[in-house]
Amino acid sequence: MRKYNLVVVGGGLSGVAASISAAREGLDVLLIERSGSLGGAISNNLVFPFMKFWEFDKDAKIKRFINTGIFTEIRQTAMEFEDFGDQTGWNLVNFKPEAVKRALDKMVVDANVQVLFHSTVFDASVSDNTIKSVKVLTKSGVIEICADYFVDASGDGDLIALSGCEYQLGREEDGLCQPMTTCFRMSGVDLDLLKKDYPILQEKYKQARANGDIKNPRENILTMTGIGDGILHLNTTRVIKLNPTDAFDLSKAEIIAREQVYEMVKFLKANSCAFNNATVISVADEIGVRESRKLKGLHLLTAKEIISCHKFDDVIAIGNYEIDIHNPSGSGTELHYFKEGENYQIPYRSLLPKEIGNLIVAGRCLSAEHKAHAAVRIMPICACMGQAAGTAVAIAKKDDKKLRDIDVKTLQKRLIENGATLD
Repeated sequence: MRKYNLVVVGGGLSGVAASISAAREGLDVLLIERSGSLGGAISNNLVFPFMKFWEFDKDAKIKRFINTGIFTEIRQTAMEFEDFGDQTGWNLVNFKPEAVKRALDKMVVDANVQVLFHSTVFDASVSDNTIKSVKVLTKSGVIEICADYFVDASGDGDLIALSGCEYQLGREEDGLCQPMTTCFRMSGVDLDLLKKDYPILQEKYKQARANGDIKNPRENILTMTGIGDGILHLNTTRVIKLNPTDAFDLSKAEIIAREQVYEMVKFLKANSCAFNNATVISVADEIGVRESRKLKGLHLLTAKEIISCHKFDDVIAIGNYEIDIHNPSGSGTELHYFKEGENYQIPYRSLLPKEIGNLIVAGRCLSAEHKAHAAVRIMPICACMGQAAGTAVAIAKKDDKKLRDIDVKTLQKRLIENGATLD
């Protein structure tokens, strides 16, 4: 049986940041990822771009970055492999996806993190409120792995469910999760012509939905540019009322979303000459999940706390991305924006389960209400949560303590020393 100081489940930005931060503190770390690359939503779901991770000043110039630390390192390392292009103003959200994947490989190797790809955690052995080991299905068969501490960075809260922690699925009133979306990309698009056609396309799309010609319940077309010349990224499919943690629902969602992809392609080609020479170049390998299991931990982060920008003594990450709720029931998107200079905080306790002393979560499976979760689920903030989780484990290991018993001031000091922004 293999033994590590720390096992991290999930190789998205939160899991990578947790692994690197712990390994740099001297821990023996295993990072388990079910796909063949790191990056999570970037790699498996084609999620693009980053959401806002900075503040503007009164002249609309960058005042400061608020999601920093290892997230900043990821961006800088990726730019060593490929030029991101113009990185001023709102163009800061853009990145080169394949360069980010390569950067994550380099960073975990440089930190001496051991990575296990194509591997799925399917069981957890728990006794005395402690995870003793996990079982992992790999290409080599089933492997049992022991560790002193565990990080659930799976996104879907797989390890919190396997270890018996309390969690919430979706929104409070009915358990429905934010819609799932399969992103896709087209090349050969005349982006200048598309910019002119865009308002007309939106109106035609709404009319096509009203006529029943479009099955997709999304209220408008959502596209992004910035990956490359003539390449259009589309985050516009919407699958509702299915459970992302139910294998049969998830499988159904994949098929529905791919049908919506080509429904949209057909619509675009029929209604804008910008797509005369366009072709689909990539469809996400897996449907993107915005919301699924969320821990019910030592502190449940609330929408009231997010909107009021409540200050926590145990803050471990901050953000200013809007509350962004894609309607779990159908059309419409609920948004609450924050003013420049307004930042909300994520407390350390929202990463800690009540039941298990050697488990911490990072990323979108944190303990948060549906509405609060809709703000903090984005990749830059998830990376910051991951860095906090890995650093907390390193402190706990050094002091031989449960994660809930570490000195939070020491954690905050170490995060700041390593480039994190906490106010």
